[in-house]
Amino acid sequence: MRTNKSLLLIAFGLCVSSYSCKNKSTDKQQEETIAITITPRNTLVTPANAYNDLFLDTSDVTKFIAKQKLNDTLANRLRSFYNARNYEFAWFDSHGLNEQAYGFRSLYDYSVDTSENNKSLEYRLDAMMTGDSDSAASRRDADIVKTELQLTQRFIDYYLNISADKTIDGLEHAVPAMKEEIMKKAAAVLDNKKKDAVNNTYNALLKPLQKYMDIAKKGGWDTITVEKKTRYKKGDSTALIAWVKKRLLITGELPEKDTSIVFNDGLENAVRLFEGTHGHTPKGVITDTLLREMNMSAIQLVQRMLINLERMRWAPQMPEGRIILVNIPEFALYVWNGKNKEFDMPVVVGKEGKSTTMFSGNLNQIVFSPYWNLPNSIVREEILPAMARNRNYLSRKHMEVTGERNGLPVIRQLPGKDNPLGRVKFLFPNSFNIYFHDTNQKYLFEKDQRAYSHGCIRLGDPVRLANYLLVDNSTWTPEKIDSAMNSGKEKYVKIKDPVPVLITYYTAWVDEGGYLQLREDIYDHDAYTASKLFTDSK
Repeated sequence: MRTNKSLLLIAFGLCVSSYSCKNKSTDKQQEETIAITITPRNTLVTPANAYNDLFLDTSDVTKFIAKQKLNDTLANRLRSFYNARNYEFAWFDSHGLNEQAYGFRSLYDYSVDTSENNKSLEYRLDAMMTGDSDSAASRRDADIVKTELQLTQRFIDYYLNISADKTIDGLEHAVPAMKEEIMKKAAAVLDNKKKDAVNNTYNALLKPLQKYMDIAKKGGWDTITVEKKTRYKKGDSTALIAWVKKRLLITGELPEKDTSIVFNDGLENAVRLFEGTHGHTPKGVITDTLLREMNMSAIQLVQRMLINLERMRWAPQMPEGRIILVNIPEFALYVWNGKNKEFDMPVVVGKEGKSTTMFSGNLNQIVFSPYWNLPNSIVREEILPAMARNRNYLSRKHMEVTGERNGLPVIRQLPGKDNPLGRVKFLFPNSFNIYFHDTNQKYLFEKDQRAYSHGCIRLGDPVRLANYLLVDNSTWTPEKIDSAMNSGKEKYVKIKDPVPVLITYYTAWVDEGGYLQLREDIYDHDAYTASKLFTDSK
């Protein structure tokens, strides 16, 4: 099963009008003063039930308003925003920036705001998001407080620029404030009368949310006993098979009731469907891995859908033309042109601890026969110890030192068969130094789970992407592209019309066939978010 083209559409439910909504100047807003009724302080939000575990002091907001010289309208909107949260942080918890902060940064086109305040904020966000500063956050840290309040001011400006409704209501509740019970939260989402204003991706997930809520209310399904190295295929007969049939009948993979203990054609088709919607190559075989996935309860699936619905609210809008989408837990890349899917391919993403980050960008350059410029972290953690053990390590690996930075040697690997970037890379400039590239480890694409890289994204078919991006450039024929990829000499080629790239982390969504797709939470983002969103997280 494949991801839905609706994954590309708007999120956030604020009727965003372009892929990277440009922030208008706030000068006019600063000049205008509109009577704003300040929202009363919501004392129901407490440290015990808050989404984020940090709280501002009211004096922090007062001092910020004075220092920024905000007019009464903006000042009161800022006060209302934090009153509604009882001064709980919106963009940080004690671990650092939260998912909403990353999502909002992808939505906001900060390049059009060249003010010094904006530049300083961007430098701080870069440091916090790329690990160049301590990721932990404290309400006593003046930089953290300043960043929190500047992000909220930016968010208010953004909201007012994209929203026809200039009231504060939607803005105040854009970032979760309180933990809730899973089923109560699901009911509230389904009862939301504004749900039609949200994007197609979000709306499509509401139907299975209702379905699994109803199943959970009826008690869900029985847990199936799982033994190690379980493996059943068509023709086998055992009591466990009847339990599997009962389980798949409840969720619809098995269309008709069948109480026999024989693994027949109907069950094989149902198992293949279940495998496909859970990221496995469909083989029609029951394994212990598959049984553990079947044992995930209905309320756990409701929880997972709610987490992904929250993410979908923050994704940028699809542009009119071409776009490249990568969904990290799905290990897949899709190229779309408007409503038409051009092609897709498998990818390898960052391994645990070196997570590929959710963000958007614009692919504007191809590099043939690339050097690999090793990140400082790899030089420090892997290369220097190897050099200490073997003084010929660099020459053996076709690497060279080109300089020194911050006390570390600057090292690059020459183009060639040993280069982990393979024969080509694709650049979409971003703070995280993440890009697409070829690989010399093709065997990885044979695996269902493909989280192995240091953070960049390896492509299953980079030649096809290169030819697609240069199809309108008559000087770059397929033959010339092949020659450049194998020349051993690095060559940069600009893309005439840069292509937007959107990287997402969806572990639950509805595909174009209407099937609920589920994937493993490979970075434990769901687990952490669940502990923040729900009083009864599973």
